[in-house]
Amino acid sequence: MDLSEKYKKFDAADYLKDLDDVAAFLEGALEDSLEDPTAVPHALGIIARSQNMSELARRVGMSRDGLYKALSTDGNPTWSTILKVTNALGLRFELHSVA
Repeated sequence: MDLSEKYKKFDAADYLKDLDDVAAFLEGALEDSLEDPTAVPHALGIIARSQNMSELARRVGMSRDGLYKALSTDGNPTWSTILKVTNALGLRFELHSVA
């Protein structure tokens, strides 16, 4: 093996090809959010990068930079922003009883 070989850094955004992929990825983030409250905003940031960020920001009603910042690792989006992003992606949150 050639040690000088370069590897591309893994980016989950490269693997989100359609809405089913996006929904499954976000469902996983919801499960992870029990232990990590930043899981959903982080996942939405990855999903946004897999899309056209400028178009998504327009549909959400934010600037591209504002959306990018809100969904970054240092961002702290409001619940309203999270709902606007998921709706703009064509998704919605649903609750189901577990008992």
